[in-house]
Amino acid sequence: MWPLRNIVRRQLRLCFVSAALVCSLIQVSNSHSAGAQTTNFPTKAKTKDRRLIAVRWDEQQPGCTFSRGDDGKYRYGLWSGDVGIVLAVDAREVQMIRHRIEPIFGVLLTIRYRGTAGLDANADGITLQFMDHFKVIQTSLDTDDYTQKIQADADALDDETRREVKRHPEKKEVREARLQEYQKSVSELIEFLSKNDLHPAHLDAGFPEVSGWVFFNTKNKWLGGWKVQEEFVLRVPLADKIFEFPFKLPPEKGELLLQKRQ
Repeated sequence: MWPLRNIVRRQLRLCFVSAALVCSLIQVSNSHSAGAQTTNFPTKAKTKDRRLIAVRWDEQQPGCTFSRGDDGKYRYGLWSGDVGIVLAVDAREVQMIRHRIEPIFGVLLTIRYRGTAGLDANADGITLQFMDHFKVIQTSLDTDDYTQKIQADADALDDETRREVKRHPEKKEVREARLQEYQKSVSELIEFLSKNDLHPAHLDAGFPEVSGWVFFNTKNKWLGGWKVQEEFVLRVPLADKIFEFPFKLPPEKGELLLQKRQ
């Protein structure tokens, strides 16, 4: 009898230990599950993004327009509610990238407002997606930071040229000519950006429109080797909406749009 009782007692103890272990594992599992759910909760930024309504340009939809201008630009217009945006992009923009002092891609935006409450417009948050290059997304350049950078690059080139001329006086004419050409390009670009970039503006009935250029850096290992026809998506967050402009350069393969002489 005693051996039998001992066996029963041991079995009961094992049952209690097993039950306790199972309960412990369940508690750990629940705590991990709760933790996972917490980390999956959207952050404030994500919650804000989710509130934005995407409005996509489509020539077949009301409020959307497309035109080829005599100035060599394609224009895409999109109206939604009280806000309208016109995207103008040069037909040769992809080809012009490599001729600039830095490889930047530019678009001209015109923002119009016909409401009464007012609208704050600026270049913050505007992005350009390069669909044929791993769908890389570039944010718009901060023109103040960018002008400081290219001015610093020009100053560095000036110092380098002076050192090079000291070491090799026979190269003075060539090196200084190259420096002057570069500094001229930098000065022209800085002046253009200061006058023509998309400045922050408050739109209302008295000031219903603002226009300016927005640039994107293409110095990226995934960008370059441009194709005959490139596909992009420009996104402009404005008035609790994201205005999306899918476009191609050129819109039709083989199309050549030239600027008419004045």
